[in-house]
Amino acid sequence: MSNLGTRYLRLAVIVGGLFLVPTIWAAHVNTQPPKSTKSKSQKVSESQHTKRRLRHLASSRSTTVRHTTVAASGSPSVTRASATTSRHRYHERFYMSSFADGITGGDNTEGEDPIVRQAAIDALGNMNGTVVAIEPTSGRVLAMVNQKLALSSGAQPCSTIKLSVALAALSEGVVSKETEVSLGGRSRMNLTEALAHSNNAYFEALGRKLGFEKVAYYAHQFGLGELAGYDIPGEQLGTYPDEVIPEKLGGVGKMCSFGEGVSMTPLQLGAMVSAIANGGTLYYLQHPSTPEEVVNFQPRIKRQLDIAPLIPEISDGMAGAVQYGTARRLGLNFNEEEILGKTGTCSHAGTRFGWFASYANTSRGRVVVVVFLQGGRPTFGPKAAEIAGVMYRNLYDHNFFIAGATKATSTLP
Repeated sequence: MSNLGTRYLRLAVIVGGLFLVPTIWAAHVNTQPPKSTKSKSQKVSESQHTKRRLRHLASSRSTTVRHTTVAASGSPSVTRASATTSRHRYHERFYMSSFADGITGGDNTEGEDPIVRQAAIDALGNMNGTVVAIEPTSGRVLAMVNQKLALSSGAQPCSTIKLSVALAALSEGVVSKETEVSLGGRSRMNLTEALAHSNNAYFEALGRKLGFEKVAYYAHQFGLGELAGYDIPGEQLGTYPDEVIPEKLGGVGKMCSFGEGVSMTPLQLGAMVSAIANGGTLYYLQHPSTPEEVVNFQPRIKRQLDIAPLIPEISDGMAGAVQYGTARRLGLNFNEEEILGKTGTCSHAGTRFGWFASYANTSRGRVVVVVFLQGGRPTFGPKAAEIAGVMYRNLYDHNFFIAGATKATSTLP
């Protein structure tokens, strides 16, 4: 082989090696704040156990060798040889359609806001899902499209569970907005970026640091595992496990990054985000069934949450998700008002779930929008965010944010 061919062979081996850098997914929070006060600049690093495991993974990765040959023209060409250890890519198969017809059949709409409902229907289109819109300052359900799905026993919350975990970690002083978690090597991330980009390693670390008992306590405080509505006919209960899921399923880390083992309803997520939007009041959600019930509507408080000082700590991350993170598709359709939100994508038993929970942060009124989709590969969190963007656009074009949610109800018969 010529010197030129040898140099290309060396280059090819080096290039091939670039693909063997292990993906670092395990992180450990090592925080020991002074007993007298909560630290705002805690350090986070990998444990020795995690470092050993990463070295083992790196050494066990398969190696791909590329061979260099010299063509008749004298120019070297690189061809790929088989890997020394075969690797199989797993493709998940989905059995539920992402599209459906007639999903609004049977909905009780007499007490809903007609502007909000039509905006939701137009945004959802023929996607197999539900849209729930809530007035966060009262707990009134303004619209609930596809009520059969909205009132069902729910589904795995996917990454929307990160909102509950973030508030729990902030409440316990485990992190602040500025605390950075080491993701391996020189990569580090703070809470704002972790929420915006929905980083799993960050929230797995928080979950392990908090432990199951604290994670579960705050989840129940925020309304998971209990009915969100007050006397809403047909509402079913989501589930929150009484004990941590087995380690082989990911343990508390997977519970805090993907919501593994948890079943959450769109109403439960809407009630929690409404509490974030209004400063800490967890309302019972109420769905008026007649115009008379709208006129005589009275808010019902379930409990007050001590999260008001923590909301600014997560707001940047929720805004970042829409501006540059996992929910940036929302901006394709609407950017006139600030929207804060969180996406979620995961799958179970051949069905893919796409979540997006958000609220419009305007001085003239707020509305919480929860989009939940189920189906196949076209279903995922960013698609749910895109649908929410269309809905916000529809509301804006009908002067909803100028008139305010309470004004829009005047169009009821």
